[in-house]
Amino acid sequence: MPAEEFRHPSPPPPPPGSEGEERWLWAQIKTEARNDAEAEPALASYLYSTILSHSSLERSLSFHLGNKLCSSTLLSTLLYDLFLNIFSTDDTLRSATVADLRAARIRDPACTSFSHCLLNYKGFLACQAHRVAHKLWTQSRKPLALALQSRISDVFAVDIHPAATIGKGILFDHATGVVVGETAVIGNNVSILHHVTLGGTGKFGCDRHPKIGDGVLIGAGATILGNINIGEGAKIGAGSVVLIDVPPRTTAVGNPARLVGGKEQPTKHAEVPGESMDHTSFITEWCDYSI
Repeated sequence: MPAEEFRHPSPPPPPPGSEGEERWLWAQIKTEARNDAEAEPALASYLYSTILSHSSLERSLSFHLGNKLCSSTLLSTLLYDLFLNIFSTDDTLRSATVADLRAARIRDPACTSFSHCLLNYKGFLACQAHRVAHKLWTQSRKPLALALQSRISDVFAVDIHPAATIGKGILFDHATGVVVGETAVIGNNVSILHHVTLGGTGKFGCDRHPKIGDGVLIGAGATILGNINIGEGAKIGAGSVVLIDVPPRTTAVGNPARLVGGKEQPTKHAEVPGESMDHTSFITEWCDYSI
């Protein structure tokens, strides 16, 4: 009999942000892990230790991050206690984790399950570890926050300064080579591809990094420099270099980047690109290039 016939059914998801969403998501993750353990016995022990043996999402995530980020001198037990203490006492962080999991599952067609994202998506894991580092930074525990940033960079190849502010519903897709500077701000429901830099300009300790609005999509290899604003629902094309403000609901592409439709009357789109993940619909308006 096909393995699919043994799949455990799951209840329909509650609306995002509703009461009980975290509880539903954790039940879904455990169901997926059980199904995977049945389908692939070689993973049964791994799935038990990372998911099935835990009573909550924050315990599973804390255990997994602790094992991922530990070193010979930064023990997994210490990191587990650190992560669990912060996640279990901060409803906002847990809500952001749930929103990030849903973002990956909905926006990335390669994401086959919530448990797959929880265990294997380094962009998701780097973002959750950063949330803890940021919390430590705001508590004036800066040496520990910076040590955690260093481990995140070493393990996940994602370098986010612990002072940077990140919203919820974030997708770091592939994530390799992402750099986010100290005074950068990223809004809600933003999608960022690999090798994106949100960098500063100058050598003085001022507000020097980009501010990314809600619903923005930033394509692979884009570089955004300086204390500039990328407006709500804007789209930054892959490989672009952006040095000035980008208005809401517009598309900037090129090096140096220019607005599709021109800076006087730029073309505006209705959809939220950070959620639709539409990278290329602007191309016919931007140029007549064809292969």
